Amino acid sequence: MSTNDLMKIKVEHQPNSEYLQQLGVSNWSIWTKEVSEFPWTYDQSETCYLLAGDVIVTPDGGEPETIRKGDLVTFPKGMSCTWKILADVRKHYH
Repeated sequence: MSTNDLMKIKVEHQPNSEYLQQLGVSNWSIWTKEVSEFPWTYDQSETCYLLAGDVIVTPDGGEPETIRKGDLVTFPKGMSCTWKILADVRKHYH
């Protein structure tokens, strides 16, 4: 696996409820944010599950990734990106 692959956003669209239960998603913290745009750097790997919202996340030097309600997303440690929130976000994160 190249360093480039390690800096990719992994999106699982609409994972089933059994899988989410196995991960314990409902016990994760919740984060909310209104429509906005801001830079972000992940100082550790993060997995999140969108309960609401519509976001375009663009890694520095990478391709934009659209994330919507019902998506399970993993961001790699060390990735810098720009979040463009198109509809208010509410997410579980770990």
